[in-house]
Order: sequence, then C-alpha cells, then structure tokens
Amino acid sequence: MYHSIDHYTFDPYSITVDPDTFEAQIRWLYKRGKRGVSTRELLAAGSTGDLVALTFDDGYADFLDHALPVLRRYGFTASLYIVPGLLGDHNAWDQPGPRKRLMTADELRTVSDEGMEIGSHGLTHTALTTLPDEALKHELAHSRDILRDITGQPADGICYPYGFADARVLEAVRAAGYRYGCVTVDSHPQEAPYAYRRACIGNYGPFRLRAAPAETRLRVLLRRLRPVRAVGHIAAVPPLLEGLAHLGDHVPL
Repeated sequence: MYHSIDHYTFDPYSITVDPDTFEAQIRWLYKRGKRGVSTRELLAAGSTGDLVALTFDDGYADFLDHALPVLRRYGFTASLYIVPGLLGDHNAWDQPGPRKRLMTADELRTVSDEGMEIGSHGLTHTALTTLPDEALKHELAHSRDILRDITGQPADGICYPYGFADARVLEAVRAAGYRYGCVTVDSHPQEAPYAYRRACIGNYGPFRLRAAPAETRLRVLLRRLRPVRAVGHIAAVPPLLEGLAHLGDHVPL
C-alpha cells in the first residue's frame, strides 16, 4: 500500500515515499523475480508467489512524475484508488501534513491508458461508516460512475477511506456491484473478497519489504489482543514494528 511518491521534509502520517527509495523498492522486487501488478490482475491470477499487488490510495498527481516512469521501466502495473469528487483538488484530510494536489480527469485518463487499474476511494474521502444508508449508496454508485466515464474501466474495486469498513458498508459495497474491497491491516477483521488486507510500505529499505508479510500477520494478532490506537487517519504502528522497519534503511538494495 502506497499513497504519495514525492520528495518531502514533513509528513506526520508517513504517506509519502521518496522517489529514489520507491525505485529502490521496485528494483528489489524485480531482482527477486517478482512482478508488480494491479489488484485486479492478482485476483484473476489466483494464488502465485511471483505477483505482488501494488496499490496507491487517494490519487496524488505526483504519481505521474515519480511512480509511473518507474513502473513503466520495470514492466509493472498497479491499482490506483481515486476520489473522483475531488479531482484536481487537494488532500484536506491529511492536515497537518503536506498539501498535495490530486489528479485531474485528464491525468487520470493518462494513467488508465498506461495500464493501471482505477478503482474507487469513495466520492469525497468521507469515512463510509459515518454515512446514512442513502448517502452511502450515493458515494458508492456515483464514484464508480464517474471513474467509468473517465477511464472506460469497470472500476469494480474499492479502497475504503481511512480504511474504515463495517458489516453494513461491506454489504453496501457488494450490493453496489463492486468485486472486491481493500482495507488497511488494522481496520477490519474480515478478509476476502471485500476486505483484503494490505501492508503499508513507507519510506524504508528492503527489510521493510522482506518483513511485510510477517508484520501483517503480527498486526492481525495484535489487533485481536488489543484495540488499535488511531493517530490521525492511519493506525499507529507498534514501536517494535517501526523499529524493525528502520533496520532495512542501511541494508544495500
């Protein structure tokens, strides 16, 4: 799970990965015989150890400058989960973090034409669990309609804003015709097909990629043992896991 790929100095929610670090991560996967693909392609392929789903939440415009050229260079694709009600706007939900521009419709069309999967991240980046039934239905249907009109893709995947989903939201997503949904690992106990867990990679070295599957399992265990403490819109990383991630910063890529 990625968000923004860009240079930065201040990022309290750790949503940004430096472009050089991102390319090093992609190169690390490539050298180990892995191929980055969209969630849709991974699900269609079934169980395979050679494919890794790469996902980008929110639809930041920096994807075109810093992520797309790298993915193209290594023959990778990815899934982008977009907030179509805010195309060309900014990420007000990340305050006090850095203000980042979201893709326009034309930029989104360009990314889609490059082979990236386009899915929904809600119409307005509102936590779907807070919406009454009719508003929830509108967010799900209208966001998908806009994305299909722009890209010509089915837009049948969704990533829940803030990772928040409950039984009512999952049922509404199924009823709206989506084929799958993605959460963060801490945000919901249910799995396929409407709550696939993902690992947040962050601005770390290769140990982070190597440790991600084990960390995901540990996070699930910790979630069962105690409630998750939320900081802003991203669940707090247990100190042990944060320390393990940093170990990889000094390992050659």
